[in-house]
Amino acid sequence: MKRYTLGKEHKLCAKVAVDRLFGDTGCTRTAMAYPLRAVWAENAGRERGAAVQFMITVPKKRLRHAVDRVTARRRVREAYRLNRNDAVMAAREVPVDIAFIYISNSMEPYARIEKSMRRLLDRIFPSAESGANSPTIE
Repeated sequence: MKRYTLGKEHKLCAKVAVDRLFGDTGCTRTAMAYPLRAVWAENAGRERGAAVQFMITVPKKRLRHAVDRVTARRRVREAYRLNRNDAVMAAREVPVDIAFIYISNSMEPYARIEKSMRRLLDRIFPSAESGANSPTIE
């Protein structure tokens, strides 16, 4: 069951990469599937680590209690961990950085977060049989 692990190489930690995601570079794309929003960009400059690196953000403005923020972060991480292999198995030549932002004002059940994660991953990594060349941008 080693393929389901999320190690350090899967986490987006580089300040330069995070600044590129949220900066005004114009190369980022976004998609929203309530209660999550995804921001992603290709990072051709990265040589080490996994092909896809991610980060999770749960704003204090949305969930005021730290316990709720940690719970939401764990639910999003688990949904990504279980569903990433289906979407990411498509061959990627260029590494991708993804930020998942929790946008709900209340705690959502895990089933809803997982459904949202599947929809986002399908938009970020469109399957080859669908014939889509670029993901839908909202």
